[in-house]
Amino acid sequence: MTRNTSAAAKPKKKHARSLFYRICAWLHLWLGLVTGIIMVIVCVMACVWVFNDEITTLLEPETRVARQEAPVLPPSQLKAIADSLYPGKRMSYASYQQGKAAYVVLGEGRRGNITLRVNPYTGQVVSVQEKKEGEVDFFRWALNGHRFLWLPYKIGRPIVNYGTLIFVIILITGMVLWWPKKWNKSTREKSFFIKWKASFKRVNYDLHNVLGFYSLLAVLAMALTGMVYGIEWYSKSLYWATTGGKTLPPYGGGLTSDSLQAGRHFTPQQAMDAAWRQVVQRHPEAQGFFYSYADTSKPKSTISITIYPTAGKYYNHRNFQFDQHTAKMLPATTPAYEEASAGQKLRKMNYDIHVGSILGFPGKVLAFFGSLIGASLPVTGFIIWYGKKKKKPAGKRPPPGRKVAANMELSS
Repeated sequence: MTRNTSAAAKPKKKHARSLFYRICAWLHLWLGLVTGIIMVIVCVMACVWVFNDEITTLLEPETRVARQEAPVLPPSQLKAIADSLYPGKRMSYASYQQGKAAYVVLGEGRRGNITLRVNPYTGQVVSVQEKKEGEVDFFRWALNGHRFLWLPYKIGRPIVNYGTLIFVIILITGMVLWWPKKWNKSTREKSFFIKWKASFKRVNYDLHNVLGFYSLLAVLAMALTGMVYGIEWYSKSLYWATTGGKTLPPYGGGLTSDSLQAGRHFTPQQAMDAAWRQVVQRHPEAQGFFYSYADTSKPKSTISITIYPTAGKYYNHRNFQFDQHTAKMLPATTPAYEEASAGQKLRKMNYDIHVGSILGFPGKVLAFFGSLIGASLPVTGFIIWYGKKKKKPAGKRPPPGRKVAANMELSS
């Protein structure tokens, strides 16, 4: 009796496994065909963007400034330099980085802006770049393609966001299809090695199958961290799950200056330098500063200063906000990296994981090749599907249960 029950259970288990593979194969194929062109663009533009800082520094040698044992110009002096060239133009922010000229940006982002590169020790303007409304440089163009496919933002952004979510499903189902039924010498060779001397079909299949496996973790990490910036419910849910049920704080913390103190304590120039001195004295070791000027036309606008303790990384940055009228430091809305919980640290590392800088320059190289392989997967997958479609006799369908890619018999 026991034997009969066990024998009856085996076909059911085998049928359930077969059904699961068929579902994964169907999802992998059709979701891949639907989102393929989207992910090719997103991944290729990621390859372009990942080394933008290094390439820009290489192409603009005039912006390199040797570090000196001298204080840099405070924000008020940078503003005075900008006002002398463009009087009446609103200051947006200034970026200080060790070994580079300070970036001083005037204007309102996409509505047109002016970027000055200023020697932070002497005040010499080493370059000026003026952009009209809608005008972008090459790397910003690449980033726009990566983020919203150069479409109107409200249209392109959701397409990229949910295309990435679908891509995650494709990666997971691809792993299911890749997994060999039996681990023997033959399956190991097919799963882990590319047979370069085989036919084009076989090489293409191996590029899809083998490179897809080796790049899985890197591509999956980039996709999962990328969705944090575009899918609100995903971002909040991930933060809730990784922090033990905490609510994601609003961006910027919602802090404001006390408008009743306007004109009673400092001039705007005095306040910006007072705030600057507080941060510099606390963190003289910082490798970079991002100074966001208060909008003096809005009494509740704050001064915001972000420090970057480690060059090329963002996860351990700290943000300070100040009342623009009193230069009083406002209470922190999020803990510093050293004081954060594991889930909060993970969120702070999100950008560095996304671009690979969490591992330094080798991590960026890994992100580059991961993105490159990610861009190739829809192409090689389409070639596999198209080759099978051409091979089928008209009017015939493949037998049920046959996996789309994993069980392909390819001539060597």
